[in-house]
Amino acid sequence: MTPEDRATKTGSASGATALLARSLAAIGVAASVAALAGCAGLGVQPWDRDVLARDDMQLTSDPLEASLDEHIYFSKEASSGGRGFGGGGCGCN
Repeated sequence: MTPEDRATKTGSASGATALLARSLAAIGVAASVAALAGCAGLGVQPWDRDVLARDDMQLTSDPLEASLDEHIYFSKEASSGGRGFGGGGCGCN
């Protein structure tokens, strides 16, 4: 085997290694761009807020009924939970 043959064989091995390194770097960059692009749309768009503000999407469907339930609960517990009204245990605010 001549010295030129040895240089050619080692050159192709290092060329393959460089090609593999470039390919892995390109795949890494593409994966990073895809991951960052996937996080770009976080948040609610202004035109979607009307859908989320519907009455059936609220935590309490009937605010009056929730208010009465809280009043009864705090009257029975003999304490107020910082809701802005006074009371003892008798229910006579």
